[in-house]
Amino acid sequence: MDKPYAWLETSIVCSGELAEAVAEVFSRFSPDGVVINSVTHFDAIGHEEVPTGDMQVVAYFPQDEQSDAFRRQLEEAIWHMSQIVPLGPIEYKLILDQNWMEAWKANYKPLKIGRNLIVLPAWVDPALAEGRIPIIISPDMAFGTGTHPSTQLCMLALEKYGVKEMDVIDIGTGSGILSIEAAKLGANRILGVDNDPEAIPSAINNAALNGVGDKIVFEVGTHTDVLNRKDGLNQAPRVIANILSPILANMLSTGLTDLVSPTGLLFLGGILEHQAQDLADLARSLGMTLRETLHQEDWVVLVLHKAA
Repeated sequence: MDKPYAWLETSIVCSGELAEAVAEVFSRFSPDGVVINSVTHFDAIGHEEVPTGDMQVVAYFPQDEQSDAFRRQLEEAIWHMSQIVPLGPIEYKLILDQNWMEAWKANYKPLKIGRNLIVLPAWVDPALAEGRIPIIISPDMAFGTGTHPSTQLCMLALEKYGVKEMDVIDIGTGSGILSIEAAKLGANRILGVDNDPEAIPSAINNAALNGVGDKIVFEVGTHTDVLNRKDGLNQAPRVIANILSPILANMLSTGLTDLVSPTGLLFLGGILEHQAQDLADLARSLGMTLRETLHQEDWVVLVLHKAA
């Protein structure tokens, strides 16, 4: 009998600051994308999992005749990175084909955020929400699950500043998690765009799981595409862009602030702490005022206000 087809679970634990860079290295070899999980420990007093500040980067690879070559190439790439910044060891675990999905699901657990939010994987009992507002996500291998500090900060910002009866524009929507949160917090119309066409079906599916598919439009595009819309959703009092700092800088220079209605707020995420001042200065030169900087580990979200 042939040996059951298997997957190689490959993971490494690193700081939040390094997670995106490590994930980029993993993605060069992964046919199905990479998941970034927040490493937690159980708080016996609060009876809940609490983030430690570290992140686990996980990918799954076919266990076949190319596996040995893949491991050598990946280990070489990570070794070069470790000469610049210390990294823990790469860990490997063989997963039989029939157990792969269950093994992957085990990495993704309910996550409480802010005062009233909880991110739930689609396969758990919704009763685990414990009175919080559930954001149900069925993450595939390529898109956000809410575990990254920057996503959590954006969720906190939306909850804190509110979106009730407002239009919302979500640039770089990924899994649609921030758009879905906005819908559940009472937003009026929501537009989520992403320049990766494969993100859109994932976002649409997640919105349907949450019962808010009729409130959100998901489309392939960028902020410049949104600026050219003719349906009134080319500007909103709440605009979110949770991407990466260099991309945000380019977007600011090419009209991102024009998406924000007068007196509205712009939430910028995906920013490392040492990058925040330059972005804040650039936004200020474009007529935005820094309202608040939210911090988690090495990541920040800028909350920017547009004058009337």
